[in-house]
Amino acid sequence: MEIPLFQVDAFTGKVFAGNPAAVCPLKKWLDNSLMQSIALENNLSETAFFVREERGYRIRWFTPVAEVDLCGHATLASAFVIFNYLNRSVKEVSFDSNSGVLKVAQGNDGLLSMDFPSLPPTPCTPPDALLQGLGKKPVETLYSEDYMAVFPEPDDVVELKPDMIMLSKLDLRGVIVTAKGKDVDFISRFFAPKYGVLEDPVTGSAHSTLIPYWAKHLGKSKLHAHQLSQRGGELFCEDMKKRVKISGNAVLYCKGSIYL
Repeated sequence: MEIPLFQVDAFTGKVFAGNPAAVCPLKKWLDNSLMQSIALENNLSETAFFVREERGYRIRWFTPVAEVDLCGHATLASAFVIFNYLNRSVKEVSFDSNSGVLKVAQGNDGLLSMDFPSLPPTPCTPPDALLQGLGKKPVETLYSEDYMAVFPEPDDVVELKPDMIMLSKLDLRGVIVTAKGKDVDFISRFFAPKYGVLEDPVTGSAHSTLIPYWAKHLGKSKLHAHQLSQRGGELFCEDMKKRVKISGNAVLYCKGSIYL
């Protein structure tokens, strides 16, 4: 069996930056265990698999250790592959997923824009594992799919050195840490050690929570964001109330085949 494989750096316009995702277009679904093994072998934060359907595509995402219900950068990467290598005639693609229908449009400016669900966070008392794991108390703690810790200054976020063992004990998917930005509207980092991802370079799905939070606190619907991992990533965001728009660039790093 031969399976096409693309590796795409998402939320960046240059290789060796943004978040690398593996993308595997399939003619039909593989066994879950086989897709999980491929994701582990790829050893990237996510591998996306998709199959053509009557009205678009069905997409699924796997970290090296588990399937997840929503992933932004691998969705952006999958759309990039379709637009540039599988069907150059289309300007919009629709993915059916465990998180509903996700649409990605190709703009005249070269940006790819994802239409994602809005997941506004709810304030909560920070769990002990979160406080111990971060080693610094945030000014505000909230949750949605992930815990979100808000800090007063960007340097607070940059200087964090989390205890991944403690963070892996949390009951939710991962931890978003964020602060108001200086050169951009807001900055963030994301940790998901429970899913085999210590620090994710750029996390599109986390912005489903970040966007409604910062849109409310900054009083604006269009936002410019940076994720401050070692690789770094740039996102152009818009709050549309029940949905959010997450836009960015993508670039191909390599393509080839998997032989099984």
